[in-house]
Amino acid sequence: MKKATLSSHRILSPSPPSATGTKLTPTPRLLPGCCHGRRRVRSDVPVPCRPRKCNSNLVGARIPRGKVITTARGSSTGELEGHASSRQPPQPCSWGQSSDLLSRIDLDELMKKDEPPLDFPDTLEGFEYAFNEKGQLRHIKTGEPFVFNYREDLHRWNQKRYEALGEIITKYVYELLEKDCNLKKISIPVDATENEPKSFIFMSEDALTNPQKLMVLIHGSGVVRAGQWARRLIINEDLDSGTQIPFIKRAMDEGYGVIVLNPNENYIEVEKPKTHVQSSSDSSDEPAEKRERKDKVSKETKKRRDFYEKYRNPQREKEMMQLYIRENGSPEEHAIYVWDHFIAQSAAENVFFVAHSYGGLAFVELMIQREADVKSKVTAVALTDSVHNVWHQEAGKTVREWMRENCCNWVSSSEPLDTSVESMLPDCPRVSAACSTEM
Repeated sequence: MKKATLSSHRILSPSPPSATGTKLTPTPRLLPGCCHGRRRVRSDVPVPCRPRKCNSNLVGARIPRGKVITTARGSSTGELEGHASSRQPPQPCSWGQSSDLLSRIDLDELMKKDEPPLDFPDTLEGFEYAFNEKGQLRHIKTGEPFVFNYREDLHRWNQKRYEALGEIITKYVYELLEKDCNLKKISIPVDATENEPKSFIFMSEDALTNPQKLMVLIHGSGVVRAGQWARRLIINEDLDSGTQIPFIKRAMDEGYGVIVLNPNENYIEVEKPKTHVQSSSDSSDEPAEKRERKDKVSKETKKRRDFYEKYRNPQREKEMMQLYIRENGSPEEHAIYVWDHFIAQSAAENVFFVAHSYGGLAFVELMIQREADVKSKVTAVALTDSVHNVWHQEAGKTVREWMRENCCNWVSSSEPLDTSVESMLPDCPRVSAACSTEM
């Protein structure tokens, strides 16, 4: 049987009734561009073509090259500007007129409509917020939780305000680690010079001398720093939900030494020095008149560019550069460095890790790089929503076998606590943390 093609089928449309009122036999005719144009239909069955908003009136139309004027996806009737029926004579356009557009912008008027200055308080009191007795962040006057959309239609400003508050909370948690948890702040690298970029970790007094037990805490990636699990939970829930403080206090109550890693403190930021580029025309052999003309054009171009930049981003932020901390330039490097200089030197017979999210990946990398040492000191590892991958990280068979026996990954799940959750990775068991909200 010959294979039917789309061109061999025709769409039937009923003919109008005759003047006598009798119905005529449907006459087949092809409706180009019809909404049924791509359906296979039987050639002997009438199929009415229901009216539909489509661009059938564009079929066969010639659109002159260079004269299509695009609009917001056409008009409501399905027509498109640039169609032959809506041609418009070409409008004269002068490059000089368009390039002179910025000179007619009233910058002062635009600035009035732009976002407020990005100057935020540097204390919780300045933000008019404080943590209550339950560890919840509340407005001092209204008692309301933190409001992100403080100013409508100013998302960038609101985000910057949120980040400024987050930096204050980071310092607040550091104070709690030292005052409430009695941890010491230890600078790293341990042999850093005075002018060298530095980071730090927190340790209990007996972290290196406790002969029995040592607890090591590693948070995930992002903006969180030592002592935090999630900034969002600290701001929107409470300190117990978003910080490591409950873990630290319970560990110390049960006789553990404690070390709190700081894997995201990998660099310091300093303002990028301004570079002065000497004009190439100064050293050329061009005639003075030609050189002056080129310099004038260059200055005008720079003036227009600077004007536009000020209009586009009136609060232009300083250009910063990153100075990485020696041997601590990534979470993985940080975990290995702290292991070599602190954990491996501790007297504890049993070391326990609690690692969240990317902290789990950092631990697996530590396991790969220091397998024998880790096996000799680490007793158990509690992972929470760990993002490690033994295949991508190329963990060997012996590492995977050790993880199956000594690690457990509690993952976000609505199942009851400790219910087994299926895993596609051949490493450690995954069980439910009895919650669907990640840290």
